[in-house]
Order: sequence, then structure tokens, then C-alpha cells
Amino acid sequence: MRLRIVAGLMMLVLFVSVAPSSAQEPAPAGIPESLRSSVDAAVAMVKPALVRIEVVTPDYYEGREVKYESSGSGVIITPEGHVVTNHHVAGRATRMVCTLSTKEKIAARLVGRDPLSDIALLKLAPESPRQFPTAPWGDSTQVKVGDHVLAMGSPMALSQSVTLGIISNTEMIMPRWFGPMRRMDEDGEDVGSFVVWLGHDAQIYGGNSGGPLVNLQGEIIGINEIRVGGLGGAIPSELAQKVASVLLEKGEVERAWLGFDIQPRFKYSPMDRGALVGNVMKTTPAGDAGLKAGDYLLRLAGQDIDVEFDEQIPLFNRFVAGLTIGEPVEAAFSRDGVEQTLTMTPVKRNEASPKQSELKQWGLTVQDISFLKARELRRENQDGVIITSVRPGGPAGDAKPALEEKDVITAVADTPVKNVEEMKQLTAAQTEGKTEPTPVLVQFERREQQLVTVVEVGIQELKDPGLEVKKAWLPVETQVITRDIARTLGDEALKGFRVTRIYPGSTAEKAGLLVGDLILAVDGMELEADAPEDYEELPVLIRQYKVGTSAELSVKRSGETKTIPVELIAAPKLDREMKKYRDTDFEFTVRDITFFDRAREEWEADKTGVLVEEIKSGSWAALGMLGVSDLIMEVNGDRVVDVDWFEQKMDAIATEKPKTVVFKVMRGIYTLFLQFEPQWEEGV
Repeated sequence: MRLRIVAGLMMLVLFVSVAPSSAQEPAPAGIPESLRSSVDAAVAMVKPALVRIEVVTPDYYEGREVKYESSGSGVIITPEGHVVTNHHVAGRATRMVCTLSTKEKIAARLVGRDPLSDIALLKLAPESPRQFPTAPWGDSTQVKVGDHVLAMGSPMALSQSVTLGIISNTEMIMPRWFGPMRRMDEDGEDVGSFVVWLGHDAQIYGGNSGGPLVNLQGEIIGINEIRVGGLGGAIPSELAQKVASVLLEKGEVERAWLGFDIQPRFKYSPMDRGALVGNVMKTTPAGDAGLKAGDYLLRLAGQDIDVEFDEQIPLFNRFVAGLTIGEPVEAAFSRDGVEQTLTMTPVKRNEASPKQSELKQWGLTVQDISFLKARELRRENQDGVIITSVRPGGPAGDAKPALEEKDVITAVADTPVKNVEEMKQLTAAQTEGKTEPTPVLVQFERREQQLVTVVEVGIQELKDPGLEVKKAWLPVETQVITRDIARTLGDEALKGFRVTRIYPGSTAEKAGLLVGDLILAVDGMELEADAPEDYEELPVLIRQYKVGTSAELSVKRSGETKTIPVELIAAPKLDREMKKYRDTDFEFTVRDITFFDRAREEWEADKTGVLVEEIKSGSWAALGMLGVSDLIMEVNGDRVVDVDWFEQKMDAIATEKPKTVVFKVMRGIYTLFLQFEPQWEEGV
């Protein structure tokens, strides 16, 4: 479920999950007996074609591609397994798995997407070809206010549900006070400028998006998409079916574009027909033909234009989008009371917001510059790469001056950059075969300024921390004998340390030290510790000895004082001294096991593996439920020896790019198997 705030009103954009069931779905409770048989029949017709869609979708912020999981609904419309859903459910997903009404899970692929209508088409990909049950389309143009309808899906991805309601409005649009721009944004497209929703009061919640709105004949009359307050909105089947058919045939929807927007005539407009021309962009068919803001468009391509109400705008936009690309059309308009004509040639409408990409070597996320974005930036062309986010502390973020969101990179190492693909190729050329980041001169635009900076491009490898000078160590844990403890023990003069732990098999255990012993002196030197802040006195004193020498401890036990000689050994390596490895594909860091890890977890001496130290949020590791402090013991069934072995194994996996990777991990006292399904990138 996603929440979006649009011009002061909270709009719930819904994801639908269908929890499958093999039993016949009962009709909604409380319905009139006169409707029950119709509802039961409609549910029985559609339910076998319902699917829950579980997706992994990337998002981009702070210079990283971040993955998140969500779920939505869809409905099968062809025997081959084509599934209609919302674009906002699956249009940007990198992985999709559909759960059928039989509980069977089947992977799916994206056939095509259309952000403007918020429709996406998927194709089920079973292991062998088969036929699937389908739901039939109905005619949304015949729907009337008051008709009974069923919203089918799984709110909150919890369980399958059917809710009953009536059509409340056949021309539902976003109110004008939502604001004139981007009232429901999907990849830069204003869905509200194209869709007139079927409003209904059948209850839907987060999780219903993409699921069908069904009439009592068991036909799909809409695809549920939004909820505003208590009212649901469905994309009419008349539009959804057309878009799905085009996506099935071509994989994309090509639309015509003229480069101007219209508004309804004002209440006291001098015109009694036509539509008020609002924005007209330069270097577009309309702009080049001479159309101007303030004109009244009267006819277009032989069609009379009459836009008096907001509800008529989406219909006009769909009419324009349906014009033949490259075929000139005549437009009649009124300017200053004089009717005139001009000719425009529609061009193909380009995507408003190109796909984003992560450039790990830069610590950036970037995208190509669309025609619309170039105009917003007041640029004459679309050459360059626009920065969409910057990783704090990353190469680009640490440059001086630092690169920022909305900057446009125009050249790398004196080579012009036209698009993201060229920037990836230049990055590969600059970093190939290098183990250290490479200083690269970058030219970029920031508003009206033409700037340069130097970026250390490349991924900084983790350095071997090296070994600290080995110090002597007494293999025990202790606590200070505070004044309160001494007083409670009946001797306020006691100072020193109480033994709280003896490491098994150590020289301290062999010497006979016991938990509870009070260490009062070392080689006759009395200890002065009597407050918690004195906890370092004994370790500091011991570190002054040479490794392998013996120290005589004055120990008080059960009221008696005795001298116990203990051999001092080399202090074990600390966490910071252990070798580490950072995996840049799955985005997590591991290190070798320390002596203290083994002691704390009570692992056997032959226990091997690597410990997880850090996991980036939204990474494949996080998505696969890997946890900090997990001990990775196996990778795809092979035993993990240490960090060096693990690095070689992960490098091999990155080369092979398998569909799944399985880790066997120990988490506390529990053993788990975690499966990862990465979406491998090609190139940089």
C-alpha cells in the first residue's frame, strides 16, 4: 500500500493482493436475497481468473537503487495467461510472481506498460505451456449510476474478498482544487488528464489496485485503481481493454502529441463553444504552427471541440492521442474574435520520465533527459544525463564542488555525454582494470551555470585493517570491586577486580582461576580500582607484560588469599582487525569470526563462516531477509571457510549470474536458509 499526498488531500493508491482459495467464494454478507444468486454466479465466473501479484520494484534516492516489495492484483484475460493490472502495481517491477486462485505460484514477465492510463499487461510464465481460466470484458459505456458492482481482490494482501456496492458516478475526475498539475503522477504522466473513473462504493483498501470491478453478469467493467475517502475509482473497461489489446499486440502504446494543453471555457467567456488553449510549448507541432495561449480551439481534424466542463478534458486528450502520427490535421481557432485555421502534424508522444539507473562507481542515480524535462530546464536539446539523487559521502557527493540532484552532466573526461548508456560506457573505460578510484574531470550544468568538478570514480575496496601490535592478555572477564560491593562482602578495604568469566581451555582455566575470585594484586603490586570508571586498570597493567610470561595473581577466595601464577597469552584479534569484504551486488559487508564471537556464541572450534556486519536498506540482501550478525555458513551448498573464500565465491556468482542464490545462516540458536533472487545488471 502506498500513500500519496496530492494538493492537500490524501489519496490512497491501492495495491491488491488476492489470497487464493480452492473453495467457492461466498457472496458478500448482508446482500438482498434477490441479488444473491446473481452475485454467486458472478463471483464463480471471475474468481478462477484472479491473481495476486507479488513484485520487487526499484526506487531511487540518496544515490542508490533501493528495492522494495509490494503486492497487487490482476485478472487473467487470455487463455495463454495474459494478466491485466495497474501500471503502479507492476509497471516498474523487476520481478513478479503471481499466485493463482489454486494457490499455485507462477513467475510472470512484463509485456508492456502504459503510465498515462495506469495499465500494465503481464504474461504468466509456467514451466510448460498451458491454458488458464479467463474473465470476460464487459462494456463500461453501458454502466449506469445505481448499478450493482463487485470489487474483487485481497485488501492488505491478507485474504481474498468480494465487496458489493453500486456505481456512484460514471464520470469521476479529480477535483480542480487538487491543482492543475500532476494530480495523479505515474512516471511523470498525469493519469487524471486521461482517465475518467467509474466511481463506486464497494469497499476497497490498500491491496485492491489492479483487481477487477465486476458487474452482476460476471464481466470486467473496470480495473480498480484509487480510493478517495470512501469512494473507489476504477479505470473503465472501455479504456483498459483497448490499452491491454494494444500492449498485447505491440508491447507499447503509441500516442500522438501536439504540444499544447486546453482548459474549459470560463463561466463568463465570450465564447459559447470551443476550448481555451492554455500552455503551448515551443518547437512542438502546435508551437511551430502558430497556436497561442488564449486562443479558443473550435475544431480539430474535422471534429467540433466543445469543452465547458473539467470532465470533458480527458476525453479531448484521448481524442488528440488517437490522431494519426505524421498525418497533418487542420485546426480552427478563434483569436481576438477572429476565426482562423492552421495545420499541425502530430508527432509521437515520448515518455515523460525515462527509466532511472544507479551508477555505483559515482554514487549517483541518473536518467536520460526527456523532451518535457529539457523544456522545464530551458535547454535547447536533450543531450546529457540528469542527476536524480546523490549518495552522501559517495564519490560525487564528496567532490568539490559536489554534484547535486537536478545537475546535468554534459561531459566526462572531456568526452561529451548524450545519455545514460554513453555515461556507463565512459565509466567502464575510466575504471577498467583499476583497483583504486580514478580522478575524472566532469562538466555539468546547474541552472544557468556551466561548472566543472573532479570526481574520484570507482568503488573503494575495503582495506586490510592490518594487525595491531600483540599485547599480553589475561583470558578472563572481570568487574571492578566497587565500594558498595566491598562493603557488602564485609571488607571495605577491598580493591581490585572480581572474575566474572573464565574462557574455556585457556591458561586461566588451567591455572585454576574460578569465577568469583577477587584479584587484589599482580606480582605483589596492589590494585587500586574501586569505582566503575577504573575498569581499565587490570588490562592496562597486564598489557605491559610480554606475551608468554607468567604473572602471579593475589587472589581472595572464600575468605582465603592465595597466589596463582597464570601464563599471559596474546590478546585475540578485535572486530576492527578482522578482514572484511563488501559485496556491491547484494550490498552487504561481512568479516571473519573473532575469538570473542566464538566464545559469546559458544561455537565449536571447527565452526566456520563469515559474520554479517552491515546491510544496506532496500538491497537484495535486505530483501532476502539477511540480518546483521547472521553467520553465513554455506553458499549454494558450499561450506564457507573465511572472508577470502567468500569473496571468491561471490565473484564467481556475479560472473555466472544465477537466478537464485541460497545462504545457509545461523541466527542465534537458529539455522535458516535464505533464498535471494537478484535482478542482475548488464554492463556497468
